[in-house]
Amino acid sequence: MKVAMLGSGSRGNSTLVATDNTRILVDAGFSGRQLALRMRALGVEPESIDAVVLTHEHSDHVHGAGIFARRYGTPVYLTAATREACRDRFRGEEDLRAYEAAQPFAVGDLRVHPFLTVHDAADPVAVTVEGKECGTRVGVATDLGRPTTAIRHSLAGCDFLILESNHDETLLRTGPYPPSVQARIASSHGHLSNHAAAEFARELVHPRLAGILLAHLSVECNRPELAMEVMGKTLANTGWSGWLQAAAQDEPTPLLEIARLREEMGPAQLTLL
Repeated sequence: MKVAMLGSGSRGNSTLVATDNTRILVDAGFSGRQLALRMRALGVEPESIDAVVLTHEHSDHVHGAGIFARRYGTPVYLTAATREACRDRFRGEEDLRAYEAAQPFAVGDLRVHPFLTVHDAADPVAVTVEGKECGTRVGVATDLGRPTTAIRHSLAGCDFLILESNHDETLLRTGPYPPSVQARIASSHGHLSNHAAAEFARELVHPRLAGILLAHLSVECNRPELAMEVMGKTLANTGWSGWLQAAAQDEPTPLLEIARLREEMGPAQLTLL
């Protein structure tokens, strides 16, 4: 099973999850042209995408969904409330398929498990994506608000985590946003700070967790090196030494093979924790 983030931040988010037989996008927050360019940079043709799964209606997650669906005939999965909230993105000719939180659904040999978050959207979810044959699970949680018991349960045991680490608390307070926007970002319906993300990740670490990709970093209120430092120091105390990186806004990550990342952890890692 492979995973790549096509880009992540306030100007767009999209994640590619693939097996040998099935490829899906979780969110499509870039233009149709950018989605195609970024996939092709990874050696993936946009025509090969079997589904787009939308987590909520914010533009940085749905911007290119309509045009991508029309151009390539790709089915788009979304909740009824999200469809209503972003109806202006669609013309009525797309293949839109409804799903509900806590009701898993299959796309080829992938199984998508959507679960509710507390982000400030109409019906926000995050997802885990599981390979039916290999059993590998990828968690994609870029807009959490706050970690709830249900979110903890849903992300527990993932083999790879994409987890938001949106802002540094000091940079948020001293940054360019007005107080109202600062309050929204820092609220329980906004985004996780670096420290909140690190504490949450510490709860989720287990021996088979091969990698963590930090996502949705604020350009104005965060720095990749800050997010990585906080996460690295926090997880160092657990003994975990898997793959750790921060996603960029303007370019995709490599297409990461999760089994290979786990092999690189070494046998000693699998005896820890």
